Amino acid sequence: MAKMSPGRQENQYRNKVMLAPMVRVGTLPSRLLALDYGADLVYTEEIIDRKILLCQKYENVILGTTDYTMSDGTVVFRTCQREKSKLIFQIGTCDAKRALAAAKKIQHLVAGVDVNMGCPKEFSIKGGMGAALLTQHEKVKNILTTLVSELDVPVTCKIRVLPSVQDTVELAKLIESTGVSAIGVHGRTKSERSQDPNRDDYIRAVAEAVRVPVIANGGSKDIKHMLDVEKFKERTGASSVMLARSAMWNSSVFRKEGPLPTLEVLKSYLRYAFFYDNNEMNTKYSVLQILHDKMTEIPEAEQSLSAKSLQDLANIWGMQEEYAHVLEKRQEKEKHLADLAGGDCRGVKRRKTESGYDLIELPVRFDKRNYPTTMTPKQILNNHCKKSLKEKPVYDTTERSEDRCFRSTVLVDGKFYTNPYWERAKQLAEQSAAICYLVANGQDDGRICEPQNETEELRRKWRDLVNSDAVIENGTRLLKSGFCQDECKQVKLEDIKEKCETFSDSCELAISGTDTCVLMEGSKENCETNGSKCEQKIVDTIKR
Repeated sequence: MAKMSPGRQENQYRNKVMLAPMVRVGTLPSRLLALDYGADLVYTEEIIDRKILLCQKYENVILGTTDYTMSDGTVVFRTCQREKSKLIFQIGTCDAKRALAAAKKIQHLVAGVDVNMGCPKEFSIKGGMGAALLTQHEKVKNILTTLVSELDVPVTCKIRVLPSVQDTVELAKLIESTGVSAIGVHGRTKSERSQDPNRDDYIRAVAEAVRVPVIANGGSKDIKHMLDVEKFKERTGASSVMLARSAMWNSSVFRKEGPLPTLEVLKSYLRYAFFYDNNEMNTKYSVLQILHDKMTEIPEAEQSLSAKSLQDLANIWGMQEEYAHVLEKRQEKEKHLADLAGGDCRGVKRRKTESGYDLIELPVRFDKRNYPTTMTPKQILNNHCKKSLKEKPVYDTTERSEDRCFRSTVLVDGKFYTNPYWERAKQLAEQSAAICYLVANGQDDGRICEPQNETEELRRKWRDLVNSDAVIENGTRLLKSGFCQDECKQVKLEDIKEKCETFSDSCELAISGTDTCVLMEGSKENCETNGSKCEQKIVDTIKR
């Protein structure tokens, strides 16, 4: 049975003022702040279809968000329930099937999907995306028709004008024929930039030629207030207006009462960035854009140029207590969830490889911000092996073909050490493996500050686990008791208590043998097996 299209949903885009899609700016803090100030809809920054397809969806209970992350932990898309009915996901694509697969992955979290057909940046043009699509009518039609017919949310696209009015209008009519719910039009050609005048008459010509809502874009230079938005709307004859640079500089431009002072807006932005753990470089970039014309007026502005972390920004702007409170509350949540999940040793593993070596895995990774540039964990490990007369560390690094990320294992003194993460660079993966060895063996790995959610006390717990005579799986200790018998028979719980040295009321017990002899939770009185003989072991799950 063919899928029913949701049809045009034009009212969602009519008579609206929107936050435009902006690379590095249109992340969750900026979007939420724009909604606070009165924006009707907010767009994500352009996210490439291939990238979102490589991401894993993660429900971030700590932050209250849904995250799409790369294998190295990079957050590509973060959203929350509050913005769902106002959020438009902008996708960069040049292929209908790939665009559909990517859009289906996130459509349940957004109010609409927009296709970027106007980005003039080199990476987009070379990839056949953005403004490269403006002259490829068949591809435009294929992409939009596919999305409109298959998605459960409305589809729009954003274009730049072509050199002639006639060509621009013809493209807009073609786009309208695919069933989109609105068309965003930036009034500059792909070769023009912000210093060039916006072609408001081209936008008006499109608005007069099509029936779907037209969203005017490109007038930021003249927009300081909502009254200016109305004037831009009148000049272009558009149904709605989309703000980019004017909102990037001061997102309170959406307030009907008028914009707020720059520093008030900046601190409101930082509060969202702190709360949602926004990427520090992304946050720094947005802060500098807010300060774009005040860099010489405000002393803190110049200091922000050298900021390398959210903590640095909190210190510069006198928000240390606010940020400390956010971190304290976050750590409380993390501890509570860790307790519910069985403790803070998740990700700790020790097992035998097929070749008989011990493999130890710890949830550690190399973050350059936590280490000096003069001495890396790999260098420290090399020096340690020399002093201890151990063989030189041997690294085995694997590259994953689909996203070209790396994971490394290091062999030291007859044992393998690794972490569970895939990194963007081979060196990062090898540094992480070196850290695993150093932490597991109580050696200083050279860090100059502690990573979040990791303390020396926690590392001591990890060492106790991996250095015991145990098999460890996700922080669960499987202790061999030495209890076995020649004949498989019913085993009384009282007998097991005598053989399990760490038995307590909180222990969950199981008996395992070669013929799958298991003491089930619901029937702790006996153990049944299909075999006449088995080698039985008592396994104790210790909850931390």
